[in-house]
Amino acid sequence: MTSAKEDLTWLNPPPHHVLGDDTVHVRTGKETDFWRETFYGFRRDDGHFLYRPVEGDFSAEVTVKGDYKVLYDQAGLMLRLSETHWIKAGIEYTDGLAYFSVVVTNDTSDWSLVSIPRDANGVRIRLTRHAEAIRIQFLDSTDGHWKPVRLAYFPISKSVDVGMMCCSPQREGFEVTFSGFTVGPPISRQLHD
Repeated sequence: MTSAKEDLTWLNPPPHHVLGDDTVHVRTGKETDFWRETFYGFRRDDGHFLYRPVEGDFSAEVTVKGDYKVLYDQAGLMLRLSETHWIKAGIEYTDGLAYFSVVVTNDTSDWSLVSIPRDANGVRIRLTRHAEAIRIQFLDSTDGHWKPVRLAYFPISKSVDVGMMCCSPQREGFEVTFSGFTVGPPISRQLHD
């Protein structure tokens, strides 16, 4: 397993961040986002992403706790091959609530949302690569089980970048704390307990 401070690099460093032993605290820059084309017609690649390269299959996890207040405030995990191939998965503020949000981008972006239970301690997110398939889950604090959110296609490559992502498309100063970031061997391919 790899911890939060080892071998990490910023894509689009935020104006303010603090790296602790097991935490990363970020305050976002103005109107940052990751998105490509679909529906809105624009390309944005200026969100904040703290990552490390990983080869082969793996599972990455992090707990995300944010001060969600403004439409599209978001934070979670990101898997990135290039500007045109990436996945972001985490908590996003929309319609006055925080949802589990996944954007899969293979040249163009798509977006899916699922309502999840609120947790004052944040939400634990897991992203697992099994060859061309990316499995996205969150830990349900109400019953202690990992819940599936999405199984998505992603191009096979020798390595990809994985890490913590946050954006605030309609403001600056979104405060988020990531804790317990780990990258390790992939969990079992078994989808159902």
